[in-house]
Amino acid sequence: MMSSGSGAHAGEIFGGVFAHDVKTGITASGIEDGVDLQLGYRGERFGNSTKSWVPAPYAFVSVNSVGDTNFAAAGVSWKFGRQLYFRPGIGIAVHDGPKRVERGDDRIDFGSRVLFEPEAAVGYQFTEKASAELTIVHLSHAKLFGRQNPGIDNIGVRVNYRF
Repeated sequence: MMSSGSGAHAGEIFGGVFAHDVKTGITASGIEDGVDLQLGYRGERFGNSTKSWVPAPYAFVSVNSVGDTNFAAAGVSWKFGRQLYFRPGIGIAVHDGPKRVERGDDRIDFGSRVLFEPEAAVGYQFTEKASAELTIVHLSHAKLFGRQNPGIDNIGVRVNYRF
């Protein structure tokens, strides 16, 4: 069996279940409901590098169970550690939330259709091919596109499978 540093793998798929719009103190949100189902793909580190400082590309979609904000994101992530690891990432997301929200609505007015998507995960590698992660995904535009910027935090678990 080849090691994961040999370049024999093409990447991994991942899926997860997330609590949607969790009040974390980072955002001024906590008004949308439901559970998010997430499905994505993460490629090998650029150049099939074995260096942990070389990022890997990823893309995923997140669908909300009650019809609140859905989104798709793409970016890069790093993986530090082997069996127990830390995986920070940064990407760009596009969402389908409403363009305008009136005060008192139970939807988020993000202030922009395009948002930054920083994320962080702590994971455990069970086998060469299977791992699981506790993950937080944040969406926001950092007030670059206007003063309106409540953001959203989704917290959940991902399962990853390398092929």
